[in-house]
Amino acid sequence: MVTPDVRHEAPEGLLTAALAEGPVLLDGGLSTELEARGHDVSSALWSARLLLDDPAAVVAAHAAFARAGARVLTTVSYQATLPGLLAAGLDRTSAERAITSSVDLARQGLALAGAAGWVAGSVGPYGAHLADGSEYTGAYLSAGQSTGASAGEGRVDERALRAHHRPHLQLLAQAGADVIACETLPGAAEVEALLPELEELGVPAWVSLSAVVDEAGVVRTRRGEPVGPVLAAAAGVGCVLGVGVNCLDPAAVLPALLQAGAAVPAREAVLVAYPNSGEAWDAAARTWSGAGTDADGAGDEGVAAWVAAGARLVGGCCRVRPHHTARTAAVLTSLG
Repeated sequence: MVTPDVRHEAPEGLLTAALAEGPVLLDGGLSTELEARGHDVSSALWSARLLLDDPAAVVAAHAAFARAGARVLTTVSYQATLPGLLAAGLDRTSAERAITSSVDLARQGLALAGAAGWVAGSVGPYGAHLADGSEYTGAYLSAGQSTGASAGEGRVDERALRAHHRPHLQLLAQAGADVIACETLPGAAEVEALLPELEELGVPAWVSLSAVVDEAGVVRTRRGEPVGPVLAAAAGVGCVLGVGVNCLDPAAVLPALLQAGAAVPAREAVLVAYPNSGEAWDAAARTWSGAGTDADGAGDEGVAAWVAAGARLVGGCCRVRPHHTARTAAVLTSLG
């Protein structure tokens, strides 16, 4: 039986204090772990369906990552948006309750594992609730949107992006998330829409892009902008404690960190890195393809190189399981 509305103090003071001491380990692919445990995550709600159908399974998956050494557990709210939950048949009150419950389930996971840590409230990109893979392309974002150009057919403008994200941010903050994780963002326009909302909310947050490396070696958002200036803009917001990349090929992480580090003053924000396994998501077939790699998709030397490049929030994303997290924990421990 999962007990609702359990609240706990964050351990050892603020997350920012822990980051000042050294790298902090994030968890991995929560949806991957739930699927590996036999749960169906193929619906439009993805792993957020278990907020409604089997919250105890979410607690157990969180606990597995905490036992593996993760000190930050990310809520199963990435795809738990109000539009998505309403489309699934919930009323507004029930949808809001589902989103806020994700914070408590992560805390229960820490407690079940007997671990100390923090809860990151996951806020995915607008495209996540569309369940069509567009969070990996940013196809719903309009080029030139940040300059005030109209969104265009099939595109969402800044006002719509802000209206979409605002209640999600507020609900996770009200539920007591220690930090808000705005993650897998595909383009500058969505970052620009989120920043004033984060600034108004005023709670600690990190901003993370999904990115690729072009033929010239420049790391770019999925919409094509160089990541450095986008992350530098995010780091300039007072409540943003970290900026970086996630759910990208592990091979792209080090160049992304180096280019972000060149653009982001260290005093403004720490760097964040949590790639997927290196496999590719096929939105049409709703499956992953490719061989992937081991150990957070990076290997011991890869993780060490990320830390040397300035990464302080380090972990994994899709297809990264607790045994990968445990190996990364061992690497971070060896680095002192």
